[in-house]
Amino acid sequence: MSRIKVMVNGLPGNMSAKAAEHILRDERLQLIPHALSGPQTEATETRVGSQSIRLIKPGDRQQAIEAIKASEGVVICVDYTHPKTVNDNAAFYCDHGLPFVMGTTGGDRTLLVETVKKSQTAAVIAPNMAKQIVAFQAMMEYAAETFPNVFQGYHLEIKESHQQGKADTSGTAKAMIGYFNRLGVPFTKDQIKMERDPKVQRSAWGIPEAYLSGHGWHNYALTSEDGTVFFQFTHNVNGREIYAAGTVDAIHYLAQKIDQGVKGRAFTMIDVLKGV
Repeated sequence: MSRIKVMVNGLPGNMSAKAAEHILRDERLQLIPHALSGPQTEATETRVGSQSIRLIKPGDRQQAIEAIKASEGVVICVDYTHPKTVNDNAAFYCDHGLPFVMGTTGGDRTLLVETVKKSQTAAVIAPNMAKQIVAFQAMMEYAAETFPNVFQGYHLEIKESHQQGKADTSGTAKAMIGYFNRLGVPFTKDQIKMERDPKVQRSAWGIPEAYLSGHGWHNYALTSEDGTVFFQFTHNVNGREIYAAGTVDAIHYLAQKIDQGVKGRAFTMIDVLKGV
């Protein structure tokens, strides 16, 4: 059986590097030695394990991708780049018939999905690749559909902390707002309390020193109008292993859909979890 060829874009970034490490460990996958990188990346090459990866600048990507397609055939792209490049990258993948797993948050998410639907390719798009957190979100979705307005009158506080280099507000935290709105709690993304200061993360949050450079801590607190009832939901992730593992699952799921001839479909991690 031929191995699934994967191109990880965003190297040498931390999340893309972790995803690439997991891909190298999977005998069913083949990490190709090329990666699209941003204009700020000075290096022309990086390493993942023992493998050397050529970094392709934005101005060279058109010519490079044609050569890669000619030599490698079908390649699945994994995108862990920058929020500002999400829509441009997605359009590039679609224009060149490259199926992709979009793990980068930010951008215009509606446009992102529509771009895929109008294309001749398919993608898995998720603001969070951690399967267990996605399952928690699915439970919240069920509650929102089944018990609308059950928390009407309650006050909501959402706090999230990520490493200093994360440029945007957590996509997971933003997605949770919709569930709480349907549960009867008015809230907007501007009300999310976002922490990126390592000193505060260490002293006030208690985040271990070893994970200040890579973590995702979230807290959702609901208080009744009279202050007598309190609910709290928390999911704290140290490191990036959980997201990389989910990315590999998304690659395998997308490869199945490609083999089935699926085009113009934007899948979610819920689809990956269900496996249908």
